[in-house]
Amino acid sequence: MKRQIGAAALVTAMAIFGASMAQAQSVAQMESRFAAADKDGDGKLTREEAKAGMPRVYANFSKIDRDGKGYVTIDDIKAAMAAM
Repeated sequence: MKRQIGAAALVTAMAIFGASMAQAQSVAQMESRFAAADKDGDGKLTREEAKAGMPRVYANFSKIDRDGKGYVTIDDIKAAMAAM
């Protein structure tokens, strides 16, 4: 019985760790794509930069740019991802 509980705990821990690693890789990939799309390197994506380099961000630009600034930052995108 104790072995079964221990094995179940180990499997659960491995699943959580795997999910965390996948999420970290997803964030790292998104940050890399953001950097590539940010042509002028100012840390902001305009609608045009998003259209050219991050089509999913472009498709949801108005939702991500909640303040209507005309650009989105990496933090804006992360917040939108977390809200999904």
